[in-house]
This record gives sequence, structure tokens and C-alpha cells, in this order.
Amino acid sequence: MSDNKKAEKIFGVKGMNDILPADAPLWELFENTVQSVLKSYGYQQIRTPIVEPTPLFARGLGAVTDIVEKEMYSFVDTMNGDQLTLRPESTAGVVRAALEHNLTYDGPKRLWYAGPMFRHEKPQRGRYRQFHQVGAEALGFTGPDIDAELIMLCQRLWDDLGLDNIRLELNSIGNAEERNRHRADLIAYFEQHKELLDADAQRRLHSNPLRILDTKNPAMQEMVNKAPQLLDYLGDESRAHFEGVQRILRNNSIPFTINPRLVRGMDYYNRTVFEWVTDQLGSQGTVCGGGRYDPLIEMFGGKPTPACGFAIGVERLLELLKASGEQFTPNQCDVYVVHQGDAAQEQAFVVAERLRDAGLDVVLNCASSNGGSSFKSQMKRADASGANYAVIIGDDEVAKGIVAVKNLRSEDTENNQTTVPLESVVNYVVDQTLCGDECDDPTHHHHH
Repeated sequence: MSDNKKAEKIFGVKGMNDILPADAPLWELFENTVQSVLKSYGYQQIRTPIVEPTPLFARGLGAVTDIVEKEMYSFVDTMNGDQLTLRPESTAGVVRAALEHNLTYDGPKRLWYAGPMFRHEKPQRGRYRQFHQVGAEALGFTGPDIDAELIMLCQRLWDDLGLDNIRLELNSIGNAEERNRHRADLIAYFEQHKELLDADAQRRLHSNPLRILDTKNPAMQEMVNKAPQLLDYLGDESRAHFEGVQRILRNNSIPFTINPRLVRGMDYYNRTVFEWVTDQLGSQGTVCGGGRYDPLIEMFGGKPTPACGFAIGVERLLELLKASGEQFTPNQCDVYVVHQGDAAQEQAFVVAERLRDAGLDVVLNCASSNGGSSFKSQMKRADASGANYAVIIGDDEVAKGIVAVKNLRSEDTENNQTTVPLESVVNYVVDQTLCGDECDDPTHHHHH
């Protein structure tokens, strides 16, 4: 730039966050735990595109839901005029894929997914415009057993992550006919108490009266608590299904409370609905929500297929993990290779590759813009890398065919460096790594 004006800085999109390397260990721990828990129940991963045709969500989520009305990132593809939307959730896409590829033709399927979702809402703590969800969808299972299995899978995930402040709330919202009878009575009840309804509630009275039950407005609480309850409208089949879910949970000692005001914003849910809630995050208490959505597949033009699933808000769950005080120290590597001089650099590359061949994670000190090539500053970096061992090579070492190995985590700072012949450095470091300090001390027995 000839006029010496500094290029203007570009910032990320509001509400879409960078996940920086310092947080990577936390995300990885979470993702690895999720993957192993889902695998242990026989769920298989499905990855669907982030962009879907807009009508998929308008049809699946219901045109009057908040998401479709004001939160979707929708746009026209200028190349061909297609109406496209960044997915606000993943169930609709998974169901679309299952239908398109006829996944359930040879029997029911247990599926899971993980990835970013997009909603254009006011960014606030724990709510972002690009946020991440992990979820499972079980397609083709009719009984209360799969509902209970999904809930038990969540419980196992919380246990494996060491989270004990998450509790289960359960409800049944019956079928469409039962809901319609309840809805008519609900609207009538709210009309009798119209003077207590706030603007939000008035707007929803006819389009989505169930959402009024969700209100956080203290002035409406008492009136809402006395509203007709959907549970009283359930027929025999819905009731039996709900009791079946509860029975399995009790048999497996999964505590829950029935919350008759638990509803779902999406049009496609029926029967079992559940939420995992916590008091640790202020009012944003839900970390996982799920339930049955038997009508959805038919709404998408498939043959009637029962379905059940859940979704976890990853950012929220990670906030809980951080609050639980677990320490996640980013350990960059097992071995840090320090070198000085041209011959030493050549040797350092060879040693680093051989250590990696042996299965170790190795950081090799490379030239950098802020100097830092002195032994002292390289050793500082070795320390900060979290490595247990530094391998040190200078031109003297190259001449003698040796390398120095320093135990960076040793209590004994006087005698923590050993010289090893070049050809046995890999074996030495591997042995040290496998048995730690106990190698040196014959009186030490392994306690694992």
C-alpha cells in the first residue's frame, strides 16, 4: 500500500465465535466422550450439509414458530435462484437424509450427529448465532423403550463427564387430537384472563398458546399455573406409553420429575418430551432437550415412521464443565526437541521423525520471527509445551554421536539430565515415558 495507510482490520461476525487453541482440549474431551458413549449404545454418525432448502424448515418446524419467523439465516442462491437456509437445528436434515436414502428400509436406525447450527437471535451468555449441537435420532422404534434408552444414554454422558448437577424433567404431550382438545380449553381459559396477558402472550394466544405456559413473566405465573394441564387430556395409549418410559427409568434408578408445563416449540413433537436442566448457568437452564416426533417423517412425505431424539447445546455444556472446576491443561506434546547449529538442526529433524515413528508427539523448535533461538529461550518453550522430556542437540553432541535428554517434570532439578548415544535415544525416551520416574528407582513399585 503506497500511501502507508495501515490496512483496516476485519472482525468476525457478531455472535459467531472463534474456538481458540486454549479451549481445544475441552472440546476434544467432550467430543471424544460423546463419541464413545454413543458408540456404546450402537448409534452411528450421520453428517448432513449445513445448508438445506428453506422449505425443509418451514414445513418441519411450522411456519409460525419463532425460529422460522425471525431467526433463520435464509438467502437466495444468486447462481440459480434456489431458496436456501443455514440449518437452525439438525433433526429436519437427518430425517430428510433418511428418507432420501431410504435408510430405514431394512429396519430401524440409531443415528447421531454433531456440528454447527445457525440462529439469528440476540447474542447473550450461552446463546450464539453460530452454536454447536450434538444429538441423536432413533428412527423406526415404536415403544417407550427407545425413549428411555436415549435418556439413559444422556445420563451416562453426564456421569462420564463428571457432571452431577443436571436433572431430568419429563412430560408427555400426547397426540395431535389430545393436544387440540387441550388447546381449545387453554385458549378459552386464557381469554377469561385476558387482562393478565402481556403483549407476547396476546400475540401467541391463537397461533401458539402452548408457548404462553413457558412465560417467565412473574405477573402471569399464578394464572398460568392454574391453566388446564395437558396430562389430564391423554388417552389410554399415550398414558400407557408415558408410564412405560417412567417404569424403565425407575428400574434403572434414573431420577426425574414430571413437569406438566414442559412443551416443545416445534410442531412435530408428540408423546414423550424431556429436558435436562441445571441451576448452574443462571436462567438459561436447559443443556439438552428431546422427545418423540412420530408425525415428522410423514410430514416430509415418507411412510409413517416413529422417531425419537435429543439435542445437546455444546457451548452450554462446556460452560458447565468449566464451572465444575475440572482442569484441562493443554499438553502440546510428549517431547520437545531443542537444537543449535546447522549440523544439530539436521540431526534434530531425524531424531524428531524417529520419535514420532515410535508413537510420541513431538514439537521441534523451528526458527521464529521473535528471535527465541537461544538455548535459554528454547528451554522456556520446552517447559511451556507441557512435554515431559526435552531432547537437546548442539554441535558438540553431533560430533560425539550423543544427545542430551532432560526430564522436565522431575523433582530432582540437579540430576535430571542424561546423555544417551544417538542410536538409542528413541528406546530411552519411550522407556522413560512408559514407566516415568519409577525406571530409575528399583525400590519403586508400580501403583496403577
